[in-house]
Amino acid sequence: MTGRKPHLVVVNDFAHVNGGTAMVALSSAIALAGRGYPVTVFAAVGPVMPELKQEGVDVVCLGGHEITANPNRLRAVFDGLWNRAAARRMREVLKRLDPADTIIHIHGWTKALTAAPIAAALNRRFSIVLTLHDYFAACPNGGFYDFPKGRICPLRAMSPSCLTCNCDKNSRAQKLWRVTRQMMQKRWGGIPGRIENVITVSGFSRDLMAPYLPGDARLYDVRNPIQATQEPPAVPGMNKPFAFVGRLSPEKGAILFAEAAAKARIPALFIGDGEQRQDVATRCPEGVITGWVAPEEVRRHLRSARALVLPSLCYETQGMTVLEAAACSLPAIVPDTCAAREAVNDGVTGLWFRGGDADDLAAKLTLLQDDNLVNRLGRAAYDRFWADPSTLERHILALETVYFQILAARTQ
Repeated sequence: MTGRKPHLVVVNDFAHVNGGTAMVALSSAIALAGRGYPVTVFAAVGPVMPELKQEGVDVVCLGGHEITANPNRLRAVFDGLWNRAAARRMREVLKRLDPADTIIHIHGWTKALTAAPIAAALNRRFSIVLTLHDYFAACPNGGFYDFPKGRICPLRAMSPSCLTCNCDKNSRAQKLWRVTRQMMQKRWGGIPGRIENVITVSGFSRDLMAPYLPGDARLYDVRNPIQATQEPPAVPGMNKPFAFVGRLSPEKGAILFAEAAAKARIPALFIGDGEQRQDVATRCPEGVITGWVAPEEVRRHLRSARALVLPSLCYETQGMTVLEAAACSLPAIVPDTCAAREAVNDGVTGLWFRGGDADDLAAKLTLLQDDNLVNRLGRAAYDRFWADPSTLERHILALETVYFQILAARTQ
């Protein structure tokens, strides 16, 4: 990008890394500041990641609570619908910025900030770009997933059938609250109807969200960055355990993998933790559950695994762990019903299985007991990833292109 660099306001619920969305938001903020951009991170929940200030990023953190962690439950109910304090603070921040030379980049807003500060920016005619890390821009529970039934929801989000469907993880009352928030987000928050610029992280999620976005919205394809350093490829055929990485929760399919692993009689490694830890241990008593570990430890486990298994029952938006595994020369087994299938060339860099089908997953696990096959798929995954790696540097270059196009469109 040539000329004066715009001021970037990176909006995310958390000022520290606690998951994929925050990792992308904050790592890109730091990298952009390193490239000479004036960057402000606008967040609700601390603590503040120290690297932000060390790299010269201006941080505005409200010091609030995540909605689910607010000890004042009555306040959580109302602030979770529309965070007035966040809106007020955003207006204060924007007073010193020029709409013609500023871009507001939204990553996460549903855990604490709500749509209120976004509406404040829209009403002052600032340029906004939204990265779709999830499906909250359309779906009340953010995943097009029916939790009580344990399956992908086939209903159109916010249709009459959706409004009367008890799809929530907790209760019908929680679904009603989510629907109320969605209505406020749409009517007063301008999401998604007033968002002119949208970044999608996969073709799958773009196609799924397209019917809900404004017809004239500009869509940009920017893949999430993968934290990986090129090392000599691992030899997965020398390893035994099949690895799962992530939260042990219903929509992530950990139970499905546990059942399939027991059927196939293969060693299973669960890297993560969550509410279904005991259920996983019961269904797969020979499996190993590490709990949450540092990213470096995750990579060490992957290099010692035979294959990655991503058994998700929901759509996902990208499936970053598949690419992290490929960077190590590890093939992946993924469902044919989620976005992660884009990262796997079936039969070449990994295998697809029928989404939700434990028997078919067990069959694919059995196939990868063949050392020659797993080595061939793993090496193909490695070569494919490193031929066009999704590094942070490439991610930043793609973001710069998007920002340039947004500013160019503003002047037309």
